[in-house]
Amino acid sequence: MAPTPRNATTTTEPKIEEAIAARDALAAALSQTGIQLPAMDIRTPWADDHKDEPRYALVHLGVCSASVALLIADVINKGIAR
Repeated sequence: MAPTPRNATTTTEPKIEEAIAARDALAAALSQTGIQLPAMDIRTPWADDHKDEPRYALVHLGVCSASVALLIADVINKGIAR
Protein backbone atom coordinates (compact mmCIF):
# COMPACT_ATOMS: atom_id res chain seq x y z
CA MET A 1 0.00 0.00 0.00
CA ALA A 2 1.59 3.21 -1.12
CA PRO A 3 0.55 6.31 0.82
CA THR A 4 -0.95 9.29 -0.90
CA PRO A 5 1.19 12.38 -0.18
CA ARG A 6 -0.01 14.28 2.89
CA ASN A 7 -0.30 17.53 0.94
CA ALA A 8 -2.47 16.07 -1.81
CA THR A 9 -5.28 18.59 -2.21
CA THR A 10 -6.64 17.91 -5.65
CA THR A 11 -7.66 14.65 -7.17
CA THR A 12 -10.34 13.30 -9.45
CA GLU A 13 -11.06 10.29 -7.25
CA PRO A 14 -14.09 11.00 -5.02
CA LYS A 15 -13.14 8.34 -2.47
CA ILE A 16 -9.64 9.78 -2.12
CA GLU A 17 -11.08 13.27 -1.72
CA GLU A 18 -13.48 11.91 0.92
CA ALA A 19 -10.61 10.24 2.80
CA ILE A 20 -8.50 13.41 2.69
CA ALA A 21 -11.42 15.44 4.07
CA ALA A 22 -11.99 12.85 6.81
CA ARG A 23 -8.29 12.82 7.73
CA ASP A 24 -8.20 16.60 7.91
CA ALA A 25 -11.42 16.76 9.99
CA LEU A 26 -10.10 14.16 12.44
CA ALA A 27 -6.72 15.91 12.68
CA ALA A 28 -8.47 19.23 13.38
CA ALA A 29 -10.72 17.69 16.04
CA LEU A 30 -7.80 15.97 17.73
CA SER A 31 -5.77 19.17 17.55
CA GLN A 32 -8.50 21.03 19.46
CA THR A 33 -7.95 18.59 22.33
CA GLY A 34 -4.16 18.93 22.16
CA ILE A 35 -3.63 15.57 20.45
CA GLN A 36 -1.60 15.10 17.28
CA LEU A 37 -1.13 11.90 15.29
CA PRO A 38 1.80 12.87 13.06
CA ALA A 39 1.68 9.70 10.96
CA MET A 40 -1.88 10.20 9.64
CA ASP A 41 -2.08 9.80 5.90
CA ILE A 42 -4.23 8.35 3.14
CA ARG A 43 -3.69 4.84 1.81
CA THR A 44 -4.99 3.59 -1.48
CA PRO A 45 -4.76 -0.19 -1.15
CA TRP A 46 -5.12 -1.35 -4.71
CA ALA A 47 -2.59 -2.62 -7.15
CA ASP A 48 -2.06 -1.11 -10.57
CA ASP A 49 -3.20 -4.39 -12.10
CA HIS A 50 -6.65 -3.82 -10.56
CA LYS A 51 -7.16 -0.39 -12.10
CA ASP A 52 -10.57 -1.39 -13.54
CA GLU A 53 -11.97 -2.04 -10.06
CA PRO A 54 -13.69 0.68 -8.03
CA ARG A 55 -11.14 2.69 -6.07
CA TYR A 56 -11.30 3.43 -2.40
CA ALA A 57 -9.06 5.07 0.16
CA LEU A 58 -8.39 4.54 3.83
CA VAL A 59 -7.42 7.02 6.52
CA HIS A 60 -4.28 5.53 8.04
CA LEU A 61 -3.88 6.73 11.62
CA GLY A 62 -0.37 5.39 12.06
CA VAL A 63 0.99 4.49 15.46
CA CYS A 64 1.05 6.47 18.68
CA SER A 65 2.50 6.23 22.14
CA ALA A 66 0.58 4.75 25.04
CA SER A 67 0.14 8.22 26.52
CA VAL A 68 -1.46 9.54 23.32
CA ALA A 69 -3.73 6.48 23.14
CA LEU A 70 -4.84 7.18 26.72
CA LEU A 71 -5.52 10.84 25.85
CA ILE A 72 -7.68 9.76 22.91
CA ALA A 73 -9.57 7.29 25.11
CA ASP A 74 -10.13 10.02 27.69
CA VAL A 75 -11.53 12.43 25.08
CA ILE A 76 -13.86 9.73 23.75
CA ASN A 77 -15.04 8.81 27.25
CA LYS A 78 -15.74 12.47 28.07
CA GLY A 79 -17.80 12.73 24.89
CA ILE A 80 -19.77 9.59 25.76
CA ALA A 81 -20.48 10.95 29.24
CA ARG A 82 -22.20 14.05 27.85
